Amino acid sequence: MAIPSGSGSEILKVKIEDNVTNETVILITGVADHIYTILSIIMHNNTATTKNHALKVEDDNNGTDSEICNENIDSWGTFIWNDKFVLSGTDQLKLTVPSGADTNVVCSYIDQDWT
Repeated sequence: MAIPSGSGSEILKVKIEDNVTNETVILITGVADHIYTILSIIMHNNTATTKNHALKVEDDNNGTDSEICNENIDSWGTFIWNDKFVLSGTDQLKLTVPSGADTNVVCSYIDQDWT
């Protein structure tokens, strides 16, 4: 993506996923000419056992995930990722939860649209 030189928009957004179980959920699916600044990701484990959660980024929809966080969340516990990072173009942000998990996720971010 070229460095933006024209006018664009900047919108605060949120993605909420309730009761994620035994799957990979896509939190952000990037679009060309967009820049996404991730502000925070809140994950809550709704089970009575500790569960492992993995945040992953897929670069430009290339089919290969890079794990950026792998966290065991205690029973009924909450994990907050509040380190800022940027995705651009067709990058994807994913969360993988294990079998038996029941997780609520809130991802807040800024979407800069330069189309």
